[in-house]
Amino acid sequence: MQCRLGCGACCIAPSISTPIPGMPQGKPAGVRCIQLSGDNLCLLFGSETRPAVCHDFDASMDVCGTHNAEAMWLITELEALTGSGDKQCN
Repeated sequence: MQCRLGCGACCIAPSISTPIPGMPQGKPAGVRCIQLSGDNLCLLFGSETRPAVCHDFDASMDVCGTHNAEAMWLITELEALTGSGDKQCN
């Protein structure tokens, strides 16, 4: 599966514990990444400064569902179920 352009759920719903340019402490779950454009596109896509966790993310039906709202719900649920919202996973 390829990412749906303009979705952005993977840049909002999960926590990221590694530094992101402009967010040196990473980001908590539910917080919009500073590198996500107004059109929900990654401003670091293809850049060496893009965090490895972002680079390694693979879109799949299990995580992204069939539409953007479902992706947001699924990733938020996965974050809650893994308890990583407080610990920030990467």
